[in-house]
Amino acid sequence: MPSALVALLLLGATPANPSPAEATLARISLEEAVRRALAKNVASEVARLEIRRAEGLLSEARAPSLPTLSGAGTYTRLDSDRILQGDTPRVILSQNQLNATGTLTVPLLVPQRWAQWSHGADNLDVTRASEADIRRQTAITTARSYLSVVAQKRVIDATVRARDTARAHYEFARTRREGGVGNRVDEVRAEQELATDESQVENAYASLTRAREALGAIVGSDAPLDTVDDPVLPEGPPAPTGMLDAEALRQDVQAAKARAAAADHVARDSWLDYLPQLLGTAQGIYQHPPSLTLPLRSWQLQLLLTVPIYDGGVRSGQAKERDALAGEAHSQLDGLLRQARSDVRVSYEALQRADAALAQAHRAAQRAAEALQLATRAYQAGATSNLEVIDAERRARDAENVAVVAEDTVRQARLDLLAATGHFP
Repeated sequence: MPSALVALLLLGATPANPSPAEATLARISLEEAVRRALAKNVASEVARLEIRRAEGLLSEARAPSLPTLSGAGTYTRLDSDRILQGDTPRVILSQNQLNATGTLTVPLLVPQRWAQWSHGADNLDVTRASEADIRRQTAITTARSYLSVVAQKRVIDATVRARDTARAHYEFARTRREGGVGNRVDEVRAEQELATDESQVENAYASLTRAREALGAIVGSDAPLDTVDDPVLPEGPPAPTGMLDAEALRQDVQAAKARAAAADHVARDSWLDYLPQLLGTAQGIYQHPPSLTLPLRSWQLQLLLTVPIYDGGVRSGQAKERDALAGEAHSQLDGLLRQARSDVRVSYEALQRADAALAQAHRAAQRAAEALQLATRAYQAGATSNLEVIDAERRARDAENVAVVAEDTVRQARLDLLAATGHFP
């Protein structure tokens, strides 16, 4: 037993065999997870449908600026013919009448409608930019969920190793007692530590289940998903260019710029509300039977000029509202740019600190494992009690968990840097 315990401490235990459910669990890479999330995630799907809706609104805004053609028909039946009495009675209104009219309306001068057409195109651009921003947020959320699964699996590895070490120590303490060398106190202490580690292993597996379910949900799968391996995130851009990349590449910044530009365009076009409108109409008329005023076939042309004179202050109020909306859009853009610059600065600093913390965490874990080995050897030689061993086990377990958390912090910090500078997704 002593040799087995030392070998376990030196080499590290391997996690228990996966359950049948885990063995058949679908695995997915980070790139595939992001791709499937962008294709099937609810938020991404809604954003794509919003683009379709914006295209429909653009068609509606464009329609009043284009010619329209309509037709109308009327059938009228009177109780009898209308007859003009005289020396020679004549029918002036037939009992049965059929009238058909085709009307072509052509907008000749409609600046307000042309402006609405242009604004609709701006709104479509804004919707597309917003859809790209939603795709960015979906990709980042997916990557975080993926890294959570990776980190939780590493936590399980560390917790299982601690449990197996505690089990080996418990078996050794029990063997010593049964051989008449040890005592019941040492065995109970070791058993208590083993039970604690077993509890942590079960909790870690429960957390892994939740993380896998969350990954499957965001990817659009009806089942939980597992990761393939630890993803290798690319290096971020150098610090001097990170700030410029954030303003040029981040989709949320581009969407805010598009909204500000669209609001400016609407505000600038307020003066068009004071211009007149000119419409031209052409009608073809069929009247059967002909009447005194309408022959069998006829046509007419009309020009309709509308000049707005007084509207009670509607146009001036709309202009103020548009100016306010443009100001709000620019304020939001300025705030987002400040936040983007802050994100870049924080990301560089956080990644640097996370790398340094990871190096120290690995060093602490190595020293804790070494201390555990020394305490175990001393206990086996009878130079100390198992209190030192149990304390060393806890310190080793905690140090390895801290190292796992530090590794996850580095991965998350690198993802934050890529997202802050616009290089992810």
